[in-house]
Amino acid sequence: MKASKRHLMQGLLALAMSLSAALPAVAADASAPDLLIRQLSLETIEAVKSDKAIQGGDLQKIINLVDTKVMPYINFKRMTQSAVGRFWRQATPEQQKRLQDEFKTLLVRTYAGALTQVKDQTIALKPLRAAAGETEVVVRTEIRGKGDPIQLDYRLEKDGAEWRIYDVNVLGIWLADQYRNSFAQEIGANGIDGLIKTLVEKNQKAANGPAKS
Repeated sequence: MKASKRHLMQGLLALAMSLSAALPAVAADASAPDLLIRQLSLETIEAVKSDKAIQGGDLQKIINLVDTKVMPYINFKRMTQSAVGRFWRQATPEQQKRLQDEFKTLLVRTYAGALTQVKDQTIALKPLRAAAGETEVVVRTEIRGKGDPIQLDYRLEKDGAEWRIYDVNVLGIWLADQYRNSFAQEIGANGIDGLIKTLVEKNQKAANGPAKS
């Protein structure tokens, strides 16, 4: 396996750990960006370690967990919009919704396999560097376990009194950037509906087999 592929899979594991669930009885505190990330991350690790169904690869349970516990803290429209890039404005509202739905499913299915690998990792939160009154910040963390630490950073925006995640940096590469070039190529060749069709096909293929990137 090439180093870049290995790093991507390490990053997906880290991202899955931090964006997949909070404990069922506790709502994360979104009033401060670093507090939100810390609480989601720590509770995720404990939830995964204590849930044999998730460790066994129960995809539907993982999807339900993401929908109910994580999505309230993510601006997925902005995340998808960033990945689609300049073509987003050309999409109809219906196309935009389908892109969001399929992109979300793609990511959740990709992380499903990584979630089963959570063992003894811990989260280290780096000091937040943000001036008072800022409405967009970067929270930097590090996943520590066996092997080299994994860099994992978050871009968050303030939505009213609460913070929402809209992009994630894994090992120096932002999530939206990972997809933007391939999405642009697909749209250039087959239009927005072509990209939707490609995402649908990938998700259907993943649904019939092991979760893959």
